Amino acid sequence: MNDIVAPRVSRRRAALVVAAGLASAGVLVGALWAWVAPPAHGVVALTESGDRIRAYLGNDADHLFVAAFMVVGMTCVLAVVGAVLVWQWRAHRGPVLVTALTIGAAAAAGAAAGVGALIAHWRYGSIDVAAAPVSPEHRVHYVVEAPPVFFGHSPLLIAMTFLFPAATAALVYTLIAVSTARDDLGAWPPQEPPVPAPPVQASPAVPGLPHADAAG
Repeated sequence: MNDIVAPRVSRRRAALVVAAGLASAGVLVGALWAWVAPPAHGVVALTESGDRIRAYLGNDADHLFVAAFMVVGMTCVLAVVGAVLVWQWRAHRGPVLVTALTIGAAAAAGAAAGVGALIAHWRYGSIDVAAAPVSPEHRVHYVVEAPPVFFGHSPLLIAMTFLFPAATAALVYTLIAVSTARDDLGAWPPQEPPVPAPPVQASPAVPGLPHADAAG
């Protein structure tokens, strides 16, 4: 028997709640990322020929990769947690909610990247090499670069930042679904599996009577 009760909200409203909830959580993830992501320290230097060059201190150039990877990692964690929580909404389990989960995870990644980039640039500012205060007397100017949210400016790399958490959420939800014994996933309305009819047994042959296949 399925002990699930009828839901109080429609499936469409449940999908909107899931998508909007994940997008809102992405804003918080973006703010957290901007607080913990490492910036890149560098210098703007004036060469003997009068050219301005820019370089990073030590291995701070690696922070550009680390910061972008943190965006993907944190949004994937949000996607996994979101998939598990959405699965708990038992009455609406199914393709509608997994679609809303996928869209919401992509929206969360976009919100995290947008909010994170805004806060990071507000916190560290932008570097203008041409306006750096370097001169023949002071040839080195130290700068701090805001951490990036993407691995590069390629549209494919930006799209992958959004789609990877969405794919992670869909995969986790699917793995949970395929491990469920019920075909209806325990959702509403319940669909009880059909009860197979008992097999028909042939009646025993009576001595002296011809078989049915021998008649005629």
